[in-house]
Amino acid sequence: MTRAMIAGGNKEAAAFPPVVENASARGRAVIVCEHASNHIPPRWGDLGLTPDQRRAHIAWDPGALGLARGLARHLDAVLVHAPVSRLVYDCNRAPDMGGAMPARSEIHDIPGNATITPEERAARTAAIYVPFHDGLHAVLMDRIARGLHPALITIHSFTPVYFGKPRAVEFGVIHDADEALPRAILAEALARTPLRAELNEPYSAKDDVTHTLRLHATPYGLPNAMLELRNDLIATPEAEARMAATLAPVLAAAMAALTPEPV
Repeated sequence: MTRAMIAGGNKEAAAFPPVVENASARGRAVIVCEHASNHIPPRWGDLGLTPDQRRAHIAWDPGALGLARGLARHLDAVLVHAPVSRLVYDCNRAPDMGGAMPARSEIHDIPGNATITPEERAARTAAIYVPFHDGLHAVLMDRIARGLHPALITIHSFTPVYFGKPRAVEFGVIHDADEALPRAILAEALARTPLRAELNEPYSAKDDVTHTLRLHATPYGLPNAMLELRNDLIATPEAEARMAATLAPVLAAAMAALTPEPV
């Protein structure tokens, strides 16, 4: 059964498709931001959260969308991003993962997720997860068909302090099965920027954070990487723009360093 067939079986499945920007881009990168929004649609109320909690990192990745948009402009890349808070459904998690609809995130309880039924889990999956990944899949297949040899790059942000422990890393480059592009990005970042960059920090594939890469890039042999920026470095639109200008040459050089694609 295909993802499209699953979506077709539920009339609400396409309620929250991804936002696709710069669809006619000719660059190789496909930029993805799964945690772009803290929006909670009215059908889910406020999940029992305060306004401050809904603005906090638990609900989204602050700065990630602005950075992703800047990178897409610099690299002439298509951008695909989710329109709904990850607390309703985290599009970087499979439906059977606890983090897909978490009852607790970091130190925060999520009351609206504490007692959801299997039927509600299935409804959220059909309304958010399925259309997001169908939409991303369609973008990638279109670009493969056009001979654009896409490289999938996901953009995230992380907090400077986690469970009371400061994080020194500023830029994390995370890989799943294929290490080639992440290692090239790390090498270029260390050579070209003052950022404290590390491989597989502050998360790695063992933390179940590479679902999007595993689902969309690995089956087709596409180069892929997950990027994590410490969110105090992209806390304003100006900072997002500066970081995009810093990282775009890094990504361009890393993609150019890969083994050339067949013509």
